Amino acid sequence: MCMVDLEKASGAGPQRDAEGCLAVAIRLPVRIVVLVLVVPVRMVWDALVVAGRFLRDTVLRPVGRALAWLGLAVFVWPLVGLWRYVVVPLARGVGWLGRVLLVVPAVWLYRWVLTPVGHGIAWLCARAGAGFVGVGRGLYAALVWLGRYLVVVPAVWLYRWVLTPVGHGIAWCGRQVARGVRLVLTGVGFVLYWTVRVLLVLPALAVWRWVLTPVGRVLAVVGREVADAAGHAWRIAGHLSRAVGRFLGTVLRWTVAEPARWVYRSVLTPVGHAVRDTVVRPLAEAGRSVGRATRQALASARLTARQARADVRRMLFGEPAERRPVDRREPSAAEARTLGSSTTALTKD
Repeated sequence: MCMVDLEKASGAGPQRDAEGCLAVAIRLPVRIVVLVLVVPVRMVWDALVVAGRFLRDTVLRPVGRALAWLGLAVFVWPLVGLWRYVVVPLARGVGWLGRVLLVVPAVWLYRWVLTPVGHGIAWLCARAGAGFVGVGRGLYAALVWLGRYLVVVPAVWLYRWVLTPVGHGIAWCGRQVARGVRLVLTGVGFVLYWTVRVLLVLPALAVWRWVLTPVGRVLAVVGREVADAAGHAWRIAGHLSRAVGRFLGTVLRWTVAEPARWVYRSVLTPVGHAVRDTVVRPLAEAGRSVGRATRQALASARLTARQARADVRRMLFGEPAERRPVDRREPSAAEARTLGSSTTALTKD
């Protein structure tokens, strides 16, 4: 690790020179402390990851599949059956009854009762509305004439000869007052600006420049070194954890897997082959022989029963009539004409 740091330092000279002696002084102890703290955490984390994957593959996934199938069997399939075979037919029946008992009578009432009545009421309203429109037009013309000569003309005269001069005077006074207030506010703002700048801004700027900036730079260097040390320690801990895992896997392989494999290959497999050749195969051959004999016996019994039924049928009803072959060839032109004439004669009769 130190050699890697030295190589990096020789490869990036200007950057290390720019960091200063503070970063170089705190780098090594910080990395040692962080490595001691991170290695156990990384090993525990890798162990938890392996245990979690094993638990997921062997327990959680089969349990989840079983619960999913149980949920389908208990909830989904009964609900689907209830919806398909109960709710949908019942809803169709209720819809048919509603259409027959409500929609059809309502449509008939609307078409043959309400529509003629509405047309008559609309005709009466149209005739009455024509009269009301004539009366309204006369009243509107009278009200417009009265409003023009009683309201509009006096209002225009009042606006032109009274309100306009008074408004101009008020506006001139307002502009003068606003100018004076603006001058006063400008002077007060100038005084407040220099007061705040001298009493607050300049001291705050000095504190920021000569106190907070150096402290922030020191803290930034420390934080950067701690972050780099944590990254290096995490990677080193990963390599250590991988080495420990490989060692444990090798131990389990040579203490459990290889002996079990040797026992399976050298002991159980020959014993299984011997049992298969001496016990299972003879039993299977005997079972197949018994099955063939049983099938042959059943076939002969069926054939005998079929012959007995045929003999009884012949004794009771006699020999069956011979079936005549049907001529499936297409008729010629003369036969077609003869068949057509006979069909016509039968139709006329």
